[in-house]
Amino acid sequence: MGTIKKFEDLEIWQRGRKICQIVEFLFQNTELGKNYRLRNQMEGSSGSIMDNIAEGFGRDGNKEFHNFLSYAKGSVTELKSQLYRCYDKNYISEEKQKELLELCDIEINKIGAFMFYLRKTEFKGQKFK
Repeated sequence: MGTIKKFEDLEIWQRGRKICQIVEFLFQNTELGKNYRLRNQMEGSSGSIMDNIAEGFGRDGNKEFHNFLSYAKGSVTELKSQLYRCYDKNYISEEKQKELLELCDIEINKIGAFMFYLRKTEFKGQKFK
C-alpha cells in the first residue's frame, strides 16, 4: 500500500462522505426530514463515520487509528439500524433501504480490511519514526 498523506485520499473516508451525502438527500427529499429526533441521530451516526476516520488518521499512530476505525465501523452499524427504522416508518422505500444497507455493508467490510492491514503492517505510524 502506498503512503497516504491526507485522510481525504482514503477510500473508506470517501465512501463515508458519500453515505453522508445520500443521508442528507433523504432529509431534504422525504418525510424523514420532519422527524427531527431520528434525523439528528442519523446526522450524528453518518457524520461519525467520516469524522472518526479523519480523527484517527490525524493521530499519527496505528493503534489509535485502529481504535477510531472501530468507532467508525460502529457508526456504520448504528446507521444501518436507523435505516430499518426509516423503512418501518415508511420514510424510505424498500429499494432505497436495500441500496443504503448494501453501501453500509461495503463500508463495514472495507473498514475491517483496513483495520486488519493496520494490525499486520510493520509501520506503526508517523509519531513512532
